[in-house]
Amino acid sequence: MKCAWKELLSILPPWLAAEVERRDMLQELRLRLDSPPELVFPEESQWLRRAVSRADLLFCVNTASRYSPWASQTMASGYLTAPGGHRIGLCGETVVNRGVMTGFREITSLCIRVARDFPGIGENAAGLSGSILLIGPPGSGKTTLLRDIVRTISQRETVAVVDEREELFPVEFRQSAKRMDVLTGCAKADGIEIALRCMGPSSLAVDEITAEADCEALLRAGWCGVRLLATAHAASLQDLYRRAVYRPLVKAQLFSHVLVLHRDKSWREERMEL
Repeated sequence: MKCAWKELLSILPPWLAAEVERRDMLQELRLRLDSPPELVFPEESQWLRRAVSRADLLFCVNTASRYSPWASQTMASGYLTAPGGHRIGLCGETVVNRGVMTGFREITSLCIRVARDFPGIGENAAGLSGSILLIGPPGSGKTTLLRDIVRTISQRETVAVVDEREELFPVEFRQSAKRMDVLTGCAKADGIEIALRCMGPSSLAVDEITAEADCEALLRAGWCGVRLLATAHAASLQDLYRRAVYRPLVKAQLFSHVLVLHRDKSWREERMEL
């Protein structure tokens, strides 16, 4: 298991970094205004004594975003990706312009997910032929498993990774990937087109398919002789079928294998059926 621990500590206020520095099994850190931090572990939660202040929340947001324009755009979707691939969920009072959320007026809660790397967990899945879709609820390990599948496949063939916010492959997790090219900083749909056209990959990987444009780009890429590796939010195949955005993928039978992940990090293989 690997974790960009130094990068995680760097985005926390010094008093909080000192409290979590040696808590290796930490999965999430939940910060709520005027309440003690909640430290979430695999089997329990623990609370610290000192309450979280507005200054603490702003410290985390500012250090994680590094004041970048791209980060401010993702904040409008309710999250930030911090150095090391750690993901920060945001909650509070939003700003809405013409019915569209454009940002936050005040942030009152943060959910910091600790990104970890588990080399070797994707070896069995990487041996499957054809395109692979990973589905599961939040926190089930879709990104972690996809990362190792990509890394394993990259030992024998070229893989293009569209990683718009450097959550799938932050720099700290790229070293052992042999034939991998990572495109960051652009929308997934655009990145899929660019990677397919410019990099000539054997496989193409993208995390969190959520929009119709993403699905349309995958459909175009899928009939170009490229194996696809992707993740989507759905607790089961039935949930996947119910979501209109994924129906074109199901109808086209784009993915040969569907890996259904559970919160205990286990998974089973299923196949799409019309």
